[in-house]
Amino acid sequence: MRQPAPTSRGNTTADLYKAHLSSGRGRLGEMFGGHVESSSYGSRVRTEDGRSFLNCGGYGVFLAGACHPRVVAAVERQIRTHPLSTRLLLDPSAGRAAATLARVAPEGLNRVHFCGSGAEAVEAALKLARCHGHRRIVATEGGFHGKTFGALSATGKDLYRAPFVPLLPDTAHVPFGDAEALARELGPDGSDAVVIVEPVQGEAGVVIPPPGYLRAVAALCAERGAFFVLDEVMTGLGRLGHWWGADREGVVPDVLLVGKALSGGVIPVAAAVATERAFAPFDRDPFIHTSTFAAAPVAMAAAASAVEVIEDEQLVRRARTLGTALLSHIAHAVAEHCPHLVREVRGEGLLIGVEFHDAGLAGEFLLELLHRDVIVNHSLNAHAVVRLTPPAVLTDTEAQELTEAVRQSARTLGERFPHRPDTTNPPTGGR
Repeated sequence: MRQPAPTSRGNTTADLYKAHLSSGRGRLGEMFGGHVESSSYGSRVRTEDGRSFLNCGGYGVFLAGACHPRVVAAVERQIRTHPLSTRLLLDPSAGRAAATLARVAPEGLNRVHFCGSGAEAVEAALKLARCHGHRRIVATEGGFHGKTFGALSATGKDLYRAPFVPLLPDTAHVPFGDAEALARELGPDGSDAVVIVEPVQGEAGVVIPPPGYLRAVAALCAERGAFFVLDEVMTGLGRLGHWWGADREGVVPDVLLVGKALSGGVIPVAAAVATERAFAPFDRDPFIHTSTFAAAPVAMAAAASAVEVIEDEQLVRRARTLGTALLSHIAHAVAEHCPHLVREVRGEGLLIGVEFHDAGLAGEFLLELLHRDVIVNHSLNAHAVVRLTPPAVLTDTEAQELTEAVRQSARTLGERFPHRPDTTNPPTGGR
């Protein structure tokens, strides 16, 4: 007999997670106070109990904040008229979104494949490389490119890879920021290789390479015939205080990967943006790599509007100036109150990482910020790093609120741990 559908009465959201989603995720939510999101707007997330949190997490999605009125309006218009397409006839929203994205992409990247997530964009890039004969994957240690099989093959963290081996063959990982190591791995002839790197490693804990690294990678790929994929799913569209990490060093990859901020904080969407040469296999056979919901009109409305909002509201410039100020304030707060607990504070634009001496301390800091109504993330590939990705629409008052919460949290940790804890027996803490 079919069981009745569960209702909220008598079932907490955590209970429903445990029963029907991930029980581990349900327990984790309880550890974070059992808060249940109910609405969001701009820099704020509100919960069912009426609390308002400053959202500096979301894994970098909310550059333009949540529910930006222009993006919401574009999506609502599309939903009322034509939310999904036949997949046979041409759809004008896809053409407009592609032209809008290509207009702000680095010069020469004018062909777009839309998809639903960053991992899907990685898969598209790897398949384009394979079509050109580049079967060997060269990625970086600590890099994060997603968790589908191809993307996971490139991801440089055994914690996520080990349960699913064997993954794609002929995959190697070299130290991030080390162009000489990449040169050795490619060898004199790299024409069978695809190189995939990030301008700044987000999930590795906001790891910033030395100046000139991306130029060296691009030059090596050109010299040795390798296919160059630049993963800007987290860093692109202004997160680093530049339109693209590629712009910081004037490089143009074969394929640029876009996601997160492309959603406008409203509809999931990502893209692989390629040169005409790199994209040629998808031109020859338009059905060689497709999916039912790729370039869905409702997502295309969000993507085009998101790019226009970033452009019109000068959010790239805002990310640069706000990020510089926040990085300085956060570093000062940590240096004043708990310097013995932190290895380094680093960042670029509105991608900021605070690296503690162990993951337990990072967890304590995250919980202290949550207690003060600020949401941040830990780094998936570096659990000792708390990562802040504030929206570029953060007001000056909200920026002060954030820095004050960081200051108070750092002071609390400094008082709780007057000496660096023994990392062999890290703190667990939490409320």
